[in-house]
Amino acid sequence: MRTTRSPETQARRVARLLRCYPRSWRHRYGAEFAELLLADLADRPRDLRRTVDVVRSGMAARLTAAGLTDHELPPAEQIRACLGTVGGALAVIASLGVAMLAQLATSWQRASGGPATAAVGTLGMTAAAVILGALCLAAAGPFGWQLVGAARRHGSRIGPSVALVVAGVAVLVLGSLHFANHWPGTGGTGAEHGLVPGGLAAFGWASTLSLSSFWAHPALLARFPAAELGWMAASPVAWTSVAAGLVTMTRRLELPPAVLRYLAGLAAAGTAAAVVFLVGGASWVLARSAGQLGPFRPGLVDGGELLIMALALIVAVRATGGIRRARQAMVAVRRRDADLQPK
Repeated sequence: MRTTRSPETQARRVARLLRCYPRSWRHRYGAEFAELLLADLADRPRDLRRTVDVVRSGMAARLTAAGLTDHELPPAEQIRACLGTVGGALAVIASLGVAMLAQLATSWQRASGGPATAAVGTLGMTAAAVILGALCLAAAGPFGWQLVGAARRHGSRIGPSVALVVAGVAVLVLGSLHFANHWPGTGGTGAEHGLVPGGLAAFGWASTLSLSSFWAHPALLARFPAAELGWMAASPVAWTSVAAGLVTMTRRLELPPAVLRYLAGLAAAGTAAAVVFLVGGASWVLARSAGQLGPFRPGLVDGGELLIMALALIVAVRATGGIRRARQAMVAVRRRDADLQPK
C-alpha cells in the first residue's frame, strides 16, 4: 500500500536532500532539481537507492566545488575554490603542527637533553611555522583590501564570514593569552635548549590545549579546573570558526586576476612549507630511538595528529594542482582572445 505524505513533509525532505550539495550548486540548479525530486517522491515515497544517489552526487559536487575533482570549473572560480581548500588544509596542518611543536618546546624546558630526532623535528617545525606565519602576513594585505571593498558593495554576503573569523580570532587570542600562564614549561631547567621562545611555546600550548590524551582518562581529566575544561572544549570551535570563515570568504570573494595570481603563488609556497612541517613532525613521531623517553616520547595522539596532517597535505597538494590547471586555462583563454582580435 502506497504511503502518502503531506506536501509540507515532502518539501522538507527535498530541502534536506538539497543540503548535500554546495551553496553555489543549489543557486544554479536547486529549483529545477527540487521539482524533479518532488515528482520522484510522489511516485516512490520510500527509496533508499535514490537517497544514496543524491547524497553521493552531493558529496561529489562538494568535492568539485572545492577543486578536488577532475571536473573543471570556470578558471577564476576554480582558483578561488582551490585557494579556499588550500587555506583550510594549511589551517589544519598549522594547528596540529603547533600542538606538536608546543609539546616539544615544553619537553626541552623540562629535560636537560633530548634525542637528535626531537631536535630535528623541533627545528623543522619551527622553520615551517615561521614561513607559514610570514605567508599569512603577506596574504593579509591584498586580501584584506579586497575584502573591505567587497564588504562595502555587498556586505550581507561577506559579513557573516568576516564575523565568524573575527569572533574566532578574538576567542583564540584572549583565551590563549589567559591560559598561557599555566604553561607547564614555565620555570623549567632546559632553558639552554630554547629552540622555541617560551612565550610563543606557551601561546601555542594554550591555543591547542584540547589536543590532549587526557580525554581518554576521565579520572585525570576531572581534576582539571572547570575553566580549563571549558577552554579545552571552546578552543576547537574557535579554530573551526576561523578556518571555515576564511574558506568561505575566499570562495565568495571575487578577486582581480593579479591578486589571484599573487595568492596562488603564496598557496604553493604554503604547501611546500607544510611538507617541511610534516617531515619535521614525522622525524620525531616515527623515530624509534632509545633517547625518546620521558617527555620526548610521542604518544597515540601525536600519531593521530601526524596522520591527519598527512591527509590534509594530500588535499592541499591536489588543490594546488587545481590552481595550476586553472591558471593555465586562463592563459590559454587570454591567448585565444588575443588571436581573435583584429590585426
